[in-house]
Amino acid sequence: MSEQPKHTLNPNKWINLHSDYMYNYAITRVNKHELAKDLVQETFFSGLKAMKNFKGQASERTWLISILKRKIIDHYRKINSKKGKAEVRMSFYEDGENKGKWLEERAPSSWSSEADATIENTELKNAIDLCVDKLPEKYRMVFLLKTVQNYETEEICNELDITSSNLWVIIHRARLQLRACLEGNWFNN
Repeated sequence: MSEQPKHTLNPNKWINLHSDYMYNYAITRVNKHELAKDLVQETFFSGLKAMKNFKGQASERTWLISILKRKIIDHYRKINSKKGKAEVRMSFYEDGENKGKWLEERAPSSWSSEADATIENTELKNAIDLCVDKLPEKYRMVFLLKTVQNYETEEICNELDITSSNLWVIIHRARLQLRACLEGNWFNN
């Protein structure tokens, strides 16, 4: 059995041979043209720095794509991490002596108090309870069993002697009625 030939790197031809392919790979994953270009450029730079680690077991393009994949993953990790959020600048004040940009993690927090949130949540719960109580008996029972108590569809159907299609129609109608009730009793107050 003959040994497979080892692949080699030729960085002088990377742009001509691989840049279009790598750009197309990146753009489908990040959906921003400038970012895709930057990621490809960073990949070429990292490839140059890591040439000594290339063992020749994969083709040049496969090796470069594996670096690009890591760059894309790092990009998403960065924007989803606390560090990435800390780098996002945001406007908090539009005018006055405090006008300016803030690092997102250091921006002043909202002025709403816990007490206000608790009162609002209690009022919303009371409005929901009122609306659920106004549902027809069968609608209320099916809605509560399925969405609040998390019973399985089959259990509810067997208990109430209804089909699964009927169950979903009832839940749909119950949600429509709840929506209308909440719009009248909560959101329009």
